[in-house]
Amino acid sequence: MYKQEGYDLIGAALEVYNEMKGGLLEEIYQQCLAEELNLRGIPFESKKELQVYYKQKKLDKKYVPDLHVYDGIMVELKAVKELADEHRAQLLNYMRITKTKVGYLLNFGDTRELKWERFVL
Repeated sequence: MYKQEGYDLIGAALEVYNEMKGGLLEEIYQQCLAEELNLRGIPFESKKELQVYYKQKKLDKKYVPDLHVYDGIMVELKAVKELADEHRAQLLNYMRITKTKVGYLLNFGDTRELKWERFVL
């Protein structure tokens, strides 16, 4: 499911990491990855607000995932020393709310390499 698309996404993320290295702010990587996706012609939406409902009532609070790629892959970016269960739960919640089957958690915070995890529901 979205194997080639995931491969293309990771290729773009690796290019950003190789160019910028690790340890910068998450927002910097967000902008760089958006630019790299544009350069590669990969379709995506950035920071699209997700409406949340409780018993058919729209809540004021919205979720804002970092990227939705190929109209089928949810992407959450981090720039932290180590990925934690809270980061995984955040991505899984975005996936559940949007009924997205594939998600990637990308961590640019490690100064040695890009770390990433793939999730399939």
